[in-house]
Amino acid sequence: MIPAAVRASIAEHARTELPNEACGLLLLEGDEAVEYVPAENASPSPYYFELRLDPLVWADLGDRDLEQAIVHSHVSSEPRPSRTDVERIGLWRDRPYVIYSVRLDELAAWRIGDSVVGIPLAQDAHEA
Repeated sequence: MIPAAVRASIAEHARTELPNEACGLLLLEGDEAVEYVPAENASPSPYYFELRLDPLVWADLGDRDLEQAIVHSHVSSEPRPSRTDVERIGLWRDRPYVIYSVRLDELAAWRIGDSVVGIPLAQDAHEA
């Protein structure tokens, strides 16, 4: 579940970074998102992202007993993993992978491994 305030933080960051994709980390406690941590897109582009987060911030996050999920925005396409997303999955393979579509104001979660599997969100679009 992604509470409305966390979702609003993701959407605001994505709109702020236009015309490029935004990225960050979603911190999860069980099945609930508890915090969005905005990061920098080290390769600003409307078509892909390269997450950059201060190493000290990342270390502090690692000390917390929370799962980390990657979040990034798609400027105009649906919130589905693109071929670029799948090809560049790296550290996030088989972990929650969240995409926010700025144009559609939609959020979707996935796991990308040998296949791409959608993760149902208990809340999206403007619920809760």
